[in-house]
Amino acid sequence: MNLDQMTAKIATGSGFIAALDQSGGSTPKALRGYGVEDSEWSGDDEMFAAIHAMRSRVITSPSFANGKVIGAILFEKTMDGLVEGVPTPDALKQRGIVPFIKVDQGLEDEAQGVQMMKDMTKLDALLEKAVAAGMFGTKMRSVIKSANAGGIAANVAQQFEYGNRIADKGLMPMIEPEYDINADERGEGEQILLAEIMKALDALPEGRKVMLKLSIPVEPNLYAPAIAHPNVLRVVALSGGYSTDDACAHLAKNPGMIASFSRGLLQDLRKGQGDAEFDAALGKAIDQIADASCAG
Repeated sequence: MNLDQMTAKIATGSGFIAALDQSGGSTPKALRGYGVEDSEWSGDDEMFAAIHAMRSRVITSPSFANGKVIGAILFEKTMDGLVEGVPTPDALKQRGIVPFIKVDQGLEDEAQGVQMMKDMTKLDALLEKAVAAGMFGTKMRSVIKSANAGGIAANVAQQFEYGNRIADKGLMPMIEPEYDINADERGEGEQILLAEIMKALDALPEGRKVMLKLSIPVEPNLYAPAIAHPNVLRVVALSGGYSTDDACAHLAKNPGMIASFSRGLLQDLRKGQGDAEFDAALGKAIDQIADASCAG
């Protein structure tokens, strides 16, 4: 797929984006969920080899290439790795799946009710590598934990500042100010978040497109104005800790949002499953998530 084909796939494709970007501290938990105990690996190299084996199994599973997964978000080491002897981004594109790369370097401690992203000291080098690897876009996550107007404004401003730097390099930024689904007064805070996002979208250079990755809102269709904004290529939803069933039920109430799930996609996969059982479990999740993404 060339750039125009990837852009069209993400803008109008029927399906969802898989999140395969667990990294660092979240990797052991992901491996345990898959049935790989901590005792089965030692050190970062073995840990990342184990998670890459899991991701490779997902990518090469027949159901993953059934047309319902239109994109996939990768961790840097996954982007650098091989799937059946082919660079991971190329393996995805061969299956009609648009590759994205996670670029943030983790979160700061909470202040003003939010966790900002740590300073991205490695961003320029990672973007250059991503462009060379044929990646389409990026993803970066920060977190909102309370309806603090100042904190939310700072959080969104930081996301869009980095988003413009990413777009300047020719990649599509996926902006993710996640709202903690367990936060108090989330409905009020999400109204503040929407207002800040709309201001930031209006301030983008003419013709510039970004993507948004947002928690499924308390109020259905809250993000309809962002979905319709001319500077937005697509709005995707994170599962945020919901089970697959709950995430899909909430997402189906928000026409125009499509899924970008991690836990909701992978929760029923186990290392000990045979290939047919593994593919059946993955296919069931893919069908369910795609149906919710296409609802409305």
